[in-house]
Amino acid sequence: MQEYTIHPLVVGMNETDQGVMTYLRDYGKPILLPIYVFYIKGGDKNILVDTGLEQFVVRDDVQKRCDFEILEFEDALLKFDLKPESIDVIIHTHLHNDHCENDYKCKNAEIYVQKKELEFFDDPHPIDHRYYSDVLDDLNVIPVDGDANIMDGIDVILTPGHTIGGQSVSINTTEGRAIITGFCCNEKNFPEKGPVIPPGVHLDVIDAFESVKKIKEMADVLIPLHDFSIASKSKIP
Repeated sequence: MQEYTIHPLVVGMNETDQGVMTYLRDYGKPILLPIYVFYIKGGDKNILVDTGLEQFVVRDDVQKRCDFEILEFEDALLKFDLKPESIDVIIHTHLHNDHCENDYKCKNAEIYVQKKELEFFDDPHPIDHRYYSDVLDDLNVIPVDGDANIMDGIDVILTPGHTIGGQSVSINTTEGRAIITGFCCNEKNFPEKGPVIPPGVHLDVIDAFESVKKIKEMADVLIPLHDFSIASKSKIP
């Protein structure tokens, strides 16, 4: 089976509250929340998980608190001598705007999204305002229905709750199955003792809990979608 390495690229930064990540926990605790693009290196295709924010402003004092670069999408790709048009595959965890705003630049990519997520994207409930209707216009979007193999060594796992069609991305590595969560979370959603904690933002908290629990049990290498510590890693594993 093909083995890959995972390269986190920070393409935005939000200042928010830990309670946004952890349901009924740590409200009032400010955190920095990196927005990631993950470059999956290996095989013969250029693969991204998510494409992040298109436009953002990071204050100088926030950048100074980070030991990593926060880059525009194109500049992040250039670290690997890539351009948006050289991306072959995009796998989306979900379609909140901070995960897909740069898709339109990747004109040659096949874009994999859960069927349920696409249906909600086309007609979102007003309770969830983070679906931008034009981000997938004129692109090659491939619906996925449930768990599926995308290519040798890369699978998606349906993990609803945060959104209706979130999918976690399982990637074969030298250290086993690395999983990028399909839901917004950080390390505090996965305590060493006691039950997991669902995302603070969700459409169904029970589904969200079960998805977090499922991924914790499945992963050899766990990659929470917004964890701050990941940003300083040049590659995983």
